[in-house]
Order: sequence, then structure tokens, then C-alpha cells
Amino acid sequence: MKHHRLAFLVLAGFFFCFSFHSATYGQDLTPDEYLQQLLNIFPEDRPSSYHLPEDPPPHITPEDLLWTQWQKRTGELPPDFDQLPSLPFLPDPLIMDEGGQNIPVQTIGQWNKKREQIKKDAQYWLTGTFPPPPDNMVIEILEEKMIGELKERDILLRFGPDHQAQLHVTLLIPPGDNPMPVFICPWKKGRYDWVQAAVRRGYIGCRFRATDTRYGWPDDSREYEKIWWPEYDFTTLMRWAWAASRTIDYLFTLDIVEKNQIALAGLSRNGKMALWAAAYDERINAVIPISGGTGGEIPFRYTSEPYNIETIERMARVCPHWLHPRMKFFVGRENKLPVDMHSLMALVAPRGLMLTSSIFEEAGNPWGIEQAFFSAQTVYKFLGAEHLLAIDLRHGLHAPSARDMERYLDFTDFVFERGNIKPENKLYYNYSFPKWLELSKERVDPLNYPQKGIHDMLVDVHGNKIKNSTEWLGKVPAIKQHIQWVLGEEAPAVAPGQQPDYMRDVVGFPELIPQINSTPLMFGRLYFPATNQGKPQKEKIPVVIYLHEYDYANGYAKGSSEIFAKSGDIITRITEAGYAVYLFDQIGFGSRIEEGQNFYERFPHWSKLGRMVADVRWAVDALSELEWVDSSRIFTAGYALGGTVGLFSAALDQRIAGVISVSGFTPMRVNTPGKTAEGIYSYSHLHGLMPRLGFFAGEESRIPVDFHEIIGCIAPRPVFLIAPVWDQYASLPDIQNCVDETKTVYKLFGDEEKLSLTTPNDYNRFSDEMKKQMIEWLTHNNKR
Repeated sequence: MKHHRLAFLVLAGFFFCFSFHSATYGQDLTPDEYLQQLLNIFPEDRPSSYHLPEDPPPHITPEDLLWTQWQKRTGELPPDFDQLPSLPFLPDPLIMDEGGQNIPVQTIGQWNKKREQIKKDAQYWLTGTFPPPPDNMVIEILEEKMIGELKERDILLRFGPDHQAQLHVTLLIPPGDNPMPVFICPWKKGRYDWVQAAVRRGYIGCRFRATDTRYGWPDDSREYEKIWWPEYDFTTLMRWAWAASRTIDYLFTLDIVEKNQIALAGLSRNGKMALWAAAYDERINAVIPISGGTGGEIPFRYTSEPYNIETIERMARVCPHWLHPRMKFFVGRENKLPVDMHSLMALVAPRGLMLTSSIFEEAGNPWGIEQAFFSAQTVYKFLGAEHLLAIDLRHGLHAPSARDMERYLDFTDFVFERGNIKPENKLYYNYSFPKWLELSKERVDPLNYPQKGIHDMLVDVHGNKIKNSTEWLGKVPAIKQHIQWVLGEEAPAVAPGQQPDYMRDVVGFPELIPQINSTPLMFGRLYFPATNQGKPQKEKIPVVIYLHEYDYANGYAKGSSEIFAKSGDIITRITEAGYAVYLFDQIGFGSRIEEGQNFYERFPHWSKLGRMVADVRWAVDALSELEWVDSSRIFTAGYALGGTVGLFSAALDQRIAGVISVSGFTPMRVNTPGKTAEGIYSYSHLHGLMPRLGFFAGEESRIPVDFHEIIGCIAPRPVFLIAPVWDQYASLPDIQNCVDETKTVYKLFGDEEKLSLTTPNDYNRFSDEMKKQMIEWLTHNNKR
């Protein structure tokens, strides 16, 4: 019976864990208090500078230049987050009332009802509302001319109240009398590259002039918001999407257009636009949002600060007109969004949809894109159209190359049954817990493990009270055995040695000041304060192994700086404190994405986190061999994932002199379903870091080891923990209890002060103030 119960828990779908509404991360605040919490941490609200010099600053609405002005005028408040469900995964598009009644969608009627709910939620929170199609369009042909055998036609459309709205459209028409498919993209001045590629395949190329003025033309849609305000409050991105639909209104008047073969594509912000347009306009038969990033192919849940890409906060600050102002309420609580980008993808089904991006996008997250793909795939399967959903994660730059465009057109040809080249759908993170079960053949019954909490530190394996440090050290080997069990069975090996890799140049390096030099070391790079001759400034320099966050696309390249900065901020700060700093991409990230691609096919009984810990150990080996490095003072520091890896590493490696962990953990045994954003599923099901923890889903109290014991293994070495007050991924009261319990171990050594916890009134991010606190701690420990 136990094995049958295990199979149910593991494979049945986890609905039992979704129906939770709890105080948000140990807080119980009113919407007014949530608003004040946000206002306290947001930077000063000022007009965005992200516009051309000749253009005015973008407004939030026709009446509001700033977000704070909108909030005060409307009196809008954040939702009551405590009443929104806490879901460890993306909201399931095939579940109605998820977190409540959890009604599965089983009929087309139910799906149509769910579609309407998604549309309603998306317009309220994300896109804003928009007018119905106008019924008074006037078409004016401005010019027609021949370009070789092609006909170029410039059109001006006028529509709306008193025909105040206008839109310029250009067609590039190949020769022929039969109806032809259409390939649409926004207009970029002087550029025909995408359109001409489609025209060669027999498509009518179509461009429309509703996009960012940075692309060289006025934005015809700019006046739309004033024309239809205040009845409709569509955002800039939604205006562009609505303009794409007006382009299709015109195309539907033409006999030369094959009405069921209309494709839309866009890059970057226009990639967002393309997905939004296709979600609402069912006349778009195939859509290719290219490198849309946040608000495009990446769910907002996977753009939070630990992913170090374009967050809601940054987008709302730099491009406040792109998203509805209500989205800003979800900064730091992205997991509470009632609707996300995979929801819009589901609206496109069963029409053709290809998600595409470079895996090295500075604003990208290939792992997050794949999570959206898996979710949307369930809808496509339900509708019998799985073959019309594609994913094309590529090498290369933000903008696609000619070879990429040919693949994209292969896809539209495939959707329109004009060609037979199927999308490859190559995946880089094709992990799931059920798949790992099949690979590993492992089965664990959690009921075979005793229930424990986080208050058993000073009790030995025989149940006796531990009274001194010697007795504690006697308990440590048993704890380490449990740590090694959850990390899996490491394959016997020696250090990998020097690892030259062109991929490092592709992903890039942090940009640094001249006073910092560097040298390659194994699979990473060692940065150090240098003399004018480029040598280390002194002998016996202490080192920090800095471990990056969940930056899937870039690894350590941004150095925990804000996106698009690559300033090497962390490196500069640490070296100015008198340390060298060693960084490397962890497996599955940055230059090592493909190295981690089939990890569990190769090592089904090990774990990715186990490999990360081994990499840290090998890094300590290599650093200790350098004459100018003080091998007695090698520290680890990291944020989010990096903070977790640092704690595990130091627990197993006594040579690590101390640890800084920022938002690196929450106790696992009390991280019950609904308490935090992802629970232990973050490790076992989502990121695939420690699959064995998945056996304990719903039985968290039986997990063999927890962080109070892990940190206890580090004692009496110094540990500095930063845990923000409102962290969606952690419970601060549990962290405080964990630290209090672990301090009892430090007291045995007479070193209670070496374990310190600071709790800034902030959300999960590595703020400038937190970085300063890290440097102060390092400076203090450099004087010892």
C-alpha cells in the first residue's frame, strides 16, 4: 500500500497541494499596507528617459505621467494577496478556479469559458482594455510602384470616431493571381529583410507603422489612447497589437489574400506585441514572437530578481507605458499573478505558435521559456493541435539571423501546409520529476523517515542531549551523510582542469575597471586587484568564490548587476575590499547550458546541485594551489541559487573559511504547500536541483536534512545571512527560528556572534544596500 500511495503522490498531479490561501510569507497585511510596503522600496518615481530626444516622455495614461499619479488619481490598491492562491507551478490553463474548486477542463465548452476568463484577467492586469474593431474604415492608396517584378503598395487607413485614427500599411506583392499567404511585421525604416525573405516564398509582405519611434517612423498608434480614453485603457504594447488587427481588417478586403494563411512576427518589444495580438485576434493563423523576453515568451513569474533579467519593476520604471500600471503591484509577488504569458499562449491555440529566442539573450531565460512551452503544450494537446506549437531556442544574438528567419518561415509554411519541414523543438531543460523517476528507477517511501522539525540540533543520533562542541562534532558525520544522500551519488572523478571554451566569448564577460585583472582558472575566471603591471597587488590575497543566481542565459556574465549593465559590480566591490573573486558558470547556466542539457540521462543518481557543490570543491582545490592566494581564507558568497550552493558546499568542505548567503534558503521541513511561492518543488520539480526531495512532497517534515543542520555543519566558521522580510520564496519566521536553533551550536564553540542574520524590509533581490552589507562583513573578516 505504501508504494501505491507513493505513486499517487508523485504522479497524480499534485492538486492536493494547490488549494492554499495563506498569509503571504509570514505577513498578514491589508491592501493599503501592501501598497505602503511597495512605496517604501520603489525608487523615486520620475519620468522615463527611455524615448527619443524629440519625443515627450511616455505617459502611463493620457492623464498620468507617473505611476504614483495614476495610483493617487484612481485610488487603486494591490489585491489582497492572502486571498490569491499560492501555486508552485505556472497556473494550469486547463484548470478552472485553480486553488479553489480545481475543476479540470474536459470539454470544449469549458475551455471556451476558461478562455474568456483568461482574456478578462489579462485585460485587467496586463494589457488594458481595447475598443472593438471599427466599422468605418476608409482605405486610401497613397502610392503603387514596381520593384522589379514586385508591386509595392502604400496605404493609409482611417477609422474610429470621426476617422481620427490612422495607420500606414505597406504591401510587397509578388506576381500571381491566386490568393497568397501574408507575412506581417512592424515597419522598421529602411528594412525589408524579414519581408523579402517571406516574399521569396510566395507570401505577400506586409508592414504596418505602429511601433517604437526608435525604429525610424512615427508611431501611428500614439493617438489611439487619447481618441478612445477613458473608455479604454490599452497600454502601448496593446495599442501596437490592436493596430496589427486593423492591418488584418484591411487585408480581409483583398481578393489576393488567402484569409486563413496570415502570419505575424515581431522582434523584442514587437515580439511581445505579436503574441498579444495573436492572443486576441483569431484571424492570425501563425505567430512568431521573437526574443520578446519579459511580457513575451517568458512568464513574469520567471522574471523575478533571482533570474536577473528584465523584471516587472524595471519595465514599469524604464518603459512604464508598456504594461498596465496594475502590474507594478506584483513586484516581489510575481507568483500571485492571476494570469501570465503562458496564458496568452494558450489563447493562441490551436493556431500556429513558435516561441523563439537566443539561449544567451541578456534579457532572456531559456528555462522560463521552456516552462511556458510545456504549459501551453497541454492546451494544444487538448485541442488536438500539438504539432502547431513549436519552440526554437537558438545560438546567436538578440536579433535573428537570415538562417533563423528561414526556419521561422519553414514553420509558417508547415502550419499553412505549404511545406513539410517540421520544427525540431530542441529543448535544453527537458527535465521533469516523473521523467527522472523513469531514468533513475529510484523509489523512496517518505513514511520510512521520521518526522522532524527544526528544533532538534542538540540531540545526538541516540536521542541524548549534546552538551559541548566535541559531542556536536560527533553528530556532524551523520548529518553530512544525509546531505550527501539528497545531493545524490557523485561519480568518482578528479578536477576538470583548464576548460577553454569559445562559448565564454559568446556569453560575454563582466566589464571592469583597469585596476582589476583576471586569469582563467578551470571553467571560470579569477579576478584580482592588480598592480600597474597586471600582477596581484600583494601576496596571500583572500578569495571569494562568488556563485551566481538563477541567471540561466548569462551565468555570471552580468556579475549580479542590473540587466544591460554587465558592469561587474560584484567583482569591483569585492576586489576593492581586498579580495580576489572567482566566478564560474554553474552547470546548466550561461556557457554551460548544453553541458547540463542531458545531465540526468548521464547521471541519474547524482543531482545538479551535487555537481555544483563538486565544482566549488574543485575550485577550492585549484585556488589553494596558487602561491599568491591565502588558502586559509577562501569564502563563498552568493545570491538565491548561489547562496544555496554556498551553504551546501561549506557544510561539506571544511576548507571554506566562511559563507555569505543572500536569500539562499528557507527551512524545508516546514515549507509546506502554499507557505512560499514554490515550496520544495523548486528543488525537485522545477529546477531539477535535488530530485530526491520530490519524494517528500506533502511529507516535508520527513526530509532527512534541513538548513539548520547544514549551517550547523559549518560552525564555528562565520556565516552571514541576508533574508528580506517579504520574500515570496521564503518564510522569514521559519528562517529566524532556524538561525536561533543553529546559534545553539555556535554557542557550544563560544562563537555565537559568527552566525549573523540581517532582515531588510525588502523583497527578494540583491539590493545596493545588501551588497554594502556583504562588503562590510567581508572587510570585517579580512581584518581578523
